[in-house]
Amino acid sequence: MDHYTKEDFRMAQSVGFAITKARNLVVAEMDAALKDLNVTSPQVGILLSMTDGAATTPFELARLLGIDTGLMTRMLDRLETRGLLERSRSVEDRRVVNLTLTKAGRAVAARIPEIAPVVLNARLQKFSSEEFDELRRLLHKFLEA
Repeated sequence: MDHYTKEDFRMAQSVGFAITKARNLVVAEMDAALKDLNVTSPQVGILLSMTDGAATTPFELARLLGIDTGLMTRMLDRLETRGLLERSRSVEDRRVVNLTLTKAGRAVAARIPEIAPVVLNARLQKFSSEEFDELRRLLHKFLEA
């Protein structure tokens, strides 16, 4: 089913515009809250994915987070420069780069759950429990398309 046509499409009323604007608001608020940790919200995705064991290579992180490999490389460079992660070549396959959080990286990652829920809860405060569940359900459905 098509929900838009070229005749009735209006950017400011589109789902894409709303999702992008919502993302930008959350990123700005999250970045401000994370300022003392000296990490950005995209870097949070890397740190938490590594902490959870969801990804251990740049390729896995890029796929999981929906980030192109060039941007992923630049973000990993910054995290490595800050001493939050280390790269090493796989002994089985030299083409594979494995990532490991350093002690400092684990310490920063451990602080994120104190900060992120506050930011997200502030943005979601007008949602009932049912609306929150429905929003999550619909976003996951949107991502499956």
